[in-house]
Amino acid sequence: MRKDLTTTLLGGATLVALLAAVALGLVAPPDVNQGPLVRLMFVHVPSAWLSYLAYGGTGLFGLLYLIRRERRWDRLAMASAEIGVLFTLATIVGGMLWAKPTWGTYWTWDARLTTTALSLVVYGGYLLIRTLIDDPERRARVSAVIGLVGTLYVPVNYMAVEWWRGVHQTQTLRLLGKPSFEAAPVYGWVLLVATGAFTLLYLYLLRVRGILAAREEAREERAMMGEFAGLDSSPLESAHG
Repeated sequence: MRKDLTTTLLGGATLVALLAAVALGLVAPPDVNQGPLVRLMFVHVPSAWLSYLAYGGTGLFGLLYLIRRERRWDRLAMASAEIGVLFTLATIVGGMLWAKPTWGTYWTWDARLTTTALSLVVYGGYLLIRTLIDDPERRARVSAVIGLVGTLYVPVNYMAVEWWRGVHQTQTLRLLGKPSFEAAPVYGWVLLVATGAFTLLYLYLLRVRGILAAREEAREERAMMGEFAGLDSSPLESAHG
């Protein structure tokens, strides 16, 4: 794939930020209670944030498609949903690795975990439906509506630990009411850098996937035009024959 300057610069910035996050995470002191296991937070929390960001992006891009009817917004919505599913899986795997030594089990049907798993059903269904609808405009409209409704997952999942108390800890970063960071301050800077790095990673992956989707769409349109041209020419060939 031919690289443009913006993609190259964004990729470089993402790599630098990720390396900085890894370096800071490795030198962060062990936690009093969890020891070095606390370092999983520097991947788990940013992964969860990125899944929120991606699902929110799916809804936003879908809304922009409904308003503007421009196919690029539909392509970005699809790309964002794929990224969201990928990092939701990363969130679940990281959470399971963290849960086993702290809770004694890899999985429990806690409200936060259950709603996270349900998001895979919602957005997996979103991606599946896209493959079942051939008409591009109808596919984009239906997908946009599903993506908009699916964004309700984000506030529900974020507030799940407050609404339905279970074994999962409360929010590491509390945004509602009086904002607070529920961890030792020494970890705050590491988590901030890691979250920033994952945000750049989202933007990079979104741009690359959007470019690939545009090229796939162009190939499909050329193939369809070729089929139509073949159908249009066949009666003429029969007449001459």
